[in-house]
Amino acid sequence: MSIVFYDYSMAPSPRRTRIMLVEKNVPHDVIQVDMMKGEQLSDSYRAINPNCTIPALKIDEDVILTDSAGIAVYLEETYPEPALMGKILMDRVEIASWNSQVEHELGQAIPNALRNTNPMMKDRALPGPVNYKQIPELGERGLAQIDAFMGKLEERLEGRDYIAAAQLSVADITAVCFLDFAKVVGKRLTDRHPNIQRWRANLALRPSFNA
Repeated sequence: MSIVFYDYSMAPSPRRTRIMLVEKNVPHDVIQVDMMKGEQLSDSYRAINPNCTIPALKIDEDVILTDSAGIAVYLEETYPEPALMGKILMDRVEIASWNSQVEHELGQAIPNALRNTNPMMKDRALPGPVNYKQIPELGERGLAQIDAFMGKLEERLEGRDYIAAAQLSVADITAVCFLDFAKVVGKRLTDRHPNIQRWRANLALRPSFNA
């Protein structure tokens, strides 16, 4: 049985897996789950992933991975080349640290800004099977967090081609996916971000980042 990747092309989290699959040249089949139609909440998808989130990766009939972090570890261990989490200890530490910073300071800020302000997401302030009411103040804070992280990343990329360990890593993948997605809340790179723009343009030359 081949690997089956449950994807939604417009969302940043499944895109992270999509890039890793291409970079590591992993054979797989793709099933699109349309979040705009609410297919992630359907009974058929709940049977795949009870958390009602995307991505999911079906390895065999008995093993389905249901979050980006677990999928990344599985792909790195099973398909070790190219290494995207570092080969030596301190590289792995640096990459893990920066990937965590991107996830918490940017990756959580964007959905907070989007889900707590968009009228179409009324009572859907968090993903998953449970409905939560919007908190507008969290939306305002999310926008401020995005600005703060973009400033931090701009400084980090001064004189660097990659975010961590002088190599392409999951930290770069995570950052690109969330930065590109930030346009949904009106946040885009400007002339205040020349280092990020240079880094982003270089990554765009890789086929995986256009998948």
